[in-house]
Amino acid sequence: MERGERGLKIEIIGEGHTFCNLLRDFLLRNPNVEFAAYRIDHPLVSNPVFYVRTKDGKPEEALKKAAEDIVAALENFKNIFSSALSKERASSS
Repeated sequence: MERGERGLKIEIIGEGHTFCNLLRDFLLRNPNVEFAAYRIDHPLVSNPVFYVRTKDGKPEEALKKAAEDIVAALENFKNIFSSALSKERASSS
């Protein structure tokens, strides 16, 4: 891990493009995030290295907010999916 005043470089162990793209997308929704990207040197032998730079404030806070937003979005998806599934089951019985 490397830290700067507004920048952060971290290795995300055990993850790939799916999670990194999701995290990058949610970070870039934050108007305080100036830059968010990652690289994977080789998908079979290396972990993603993620970069975050903020306009103001700590990048760790932007990561925390992105993680909270991802959890909220997934919870919302779960609720909508469960509701649709319940309605489908009710209409087919």
